[in-house]
Parts: sequence; structure tokens; C-alpha cells
Amino acid sequence: MTPPVLAAPPAPTLRAHGQGRPCVITRRATFSASHRYWLPELGPEENASRFGPCSLAPGHGHNYELIVAMGGGLDADGMVLNLSDVKHAIRREVTGQLDFRCLNDAWPDFDLERPDGRLPTTEALVLAIWQRLAPHLPLMGLRLYETSTLWADVLDDSMEAFLTIRTHFAAAHRLARPELSQAENEAIYGKCARPNGHGHNYLLDVTVRGRIDGRTGMVADLAVLQQLVDDLVVEPFDHTFLNKDVAHFGQCVPTAENIALHIADLLQAAIATTGASLHKVRIQESPNNAAEVFAEAPLVGMRPLALDALAAV
Repeated sequence: MTPPVLAAPPAPTLRAHGQGRPCVITRRATFSASHRYWLPELGPEENASRFGPCSLAPGHGHNYELIVAMGGGLDADGMVLNLSDVKHAIRREVTGQLDFRCLNDAWPDFDLERPDGRLPTTEALVLAIWQRLAPHLPLMGLRLYETSTLWADVLDDSMEAFLTIRTHFAAAHRLARPELSQAENEAIYGKCARPNGHGHNYLLDVTVRGRIDGRTGMVADLAVLQQLVDDLVVEPFDHTFLNKDVAHFGQCVPTAENIALHIADLLQAAIATTGASLHKVRIQESPNNAAEVFAEAPLVGMRPLALDALAAV
């Protein structure tokens, strides 16, 4: 008897590796543009007082760097998005319209004759970029560098932004607990416990969070923020032996972590007077070592993928 012929089972549906799994990607773009801070409702003296050299005609320029973070599931080709499409969208909606332009004239957002016009600050500009890219790309975050020492982040179009300033100071320190012997300290801190100490050129990033003002375009007065950091941190810390010259570190070991914590404590209340909130302090003591302290502990979990993606670039 001939055995029955069994139909072959259907071939399994092949699913490309990673298809559907979430991923965050970033794309970098650059443009050069000028701007001027000048409110028509203010006189020359008040504009000069509020905005300093940024009020001078005909303005000044920057080489801007934009980081675009996008998220989604991988497609069958192993991509969140086709990067060629991303590149063309950014060029069409942003860089092609802004490159080698005066920002005050480039977009209606910065037309100060309009009641809703605002100054083209870093934070106002990155928000305007979000509003133009969001209909075309699955945005998770944007970062805009005006310079290597000033940048702004947005995570949505809610008028809230993060503004970061970078500064530096040089200082020496010794890592040692006074109640321990030299041998015990060396067992914990290694060479950093040597009696005469050692020094670093510290990089300090201070990030504040707040709402973008509908007219000035600012989260906080940048000049006031920079002066606070200079007065409360840079001047007292620069060219000192931290253990001996800064009272707090007479009994507190000046590790990078403790330095960041102390700076956050020094700045938090002062920054609140500007209308913004201190979000984060980052101190980098060498290319290999850094410490970050979030002053807004309940907000550490805000959209971490977006913030991490922007910070990694």
C-alpha cells in the first residue's frame, strides 16, 4: 500500500534580525548664521544693558551644530529610518533655510514686529527647529550647539528647554580621609593620596531647565547665569589647593563626585533667582574621569533615551 503523501509544512516566516526592536539614532548637521539681540520696545541704553555686545549692529554669527535624536522600531532593512531621507528632511526644513542667513530675518518666529516674535537665542532656535522637524521625523530630542561652551536641548515643543554653559578652573587636591593613616589612604585612593597632592584642569558644565520666555527667547539671562557660576565657583576654586583653600573640603574628601555635589549645593538657590532651575552639574577632571550630579532628583528619569543619545554625540 502506498503511504499517503503529506503536504509539506508551510515555510516559517523569516523575520529580519532586529525587526521591530526599538532603537535611537542620531544625525548631525551644521549651519552658519548671524543674529542680533535687540528688542524694538526698548531704547538703545536698555538693550545694551540687557544684552551687552549681542545688541551691537549689525549682529554677530556662529557656526551652529545640530544633533537630532530619533527613535523607533527597526524595519526589515535593519534601519529606524533611511538616513538619506533624514538628511534631506533636515536640509529642506532647517539648514537650507538658515545657512548663511541672519536668523532675525530667516523665520517669522524671530520677527520682532510680531507680538509673538522672540529673540533668536540658542534655546528659542532649537525649539523652532523642533517645530519644523517634528512633522517629518520621529524626534526624541534635539541639541543645538551655539559654541563649544553653550548649547541647548529640547525634548518636545512645550516651551521648556535645557541650557548648558561650560567653563573651567584649575585646582589641586589630595584624596585622603584625615582619620586614616597614610598607608590606609593609599590603599583606598592610590597615588591620589600622596601627601603633596596633584592638580587638574577641570571642565565644568552647568545645565539649567526652564520655560523659554515668549519675548526674550531665554530660559535665563545668560550673562547673569555665567556671572553666578563665576562668582560662586570659578573664582573661589580656581588656582587653589581645594583641601586647604576651600573650607568645605577641609573635612570632605574632594573627589570629583564631592566637588560636583558641592557645586550643585552652591548654585541651586542662586540659579532659582533667575527663574530657571538647576538641573545638572557635570565636572570632568581628566579625559578619563567625570562625575554628574542631578539637582532635580525626581526628574532624572525624564526621557533618558533622548538625553543619553544627545549627550553621547
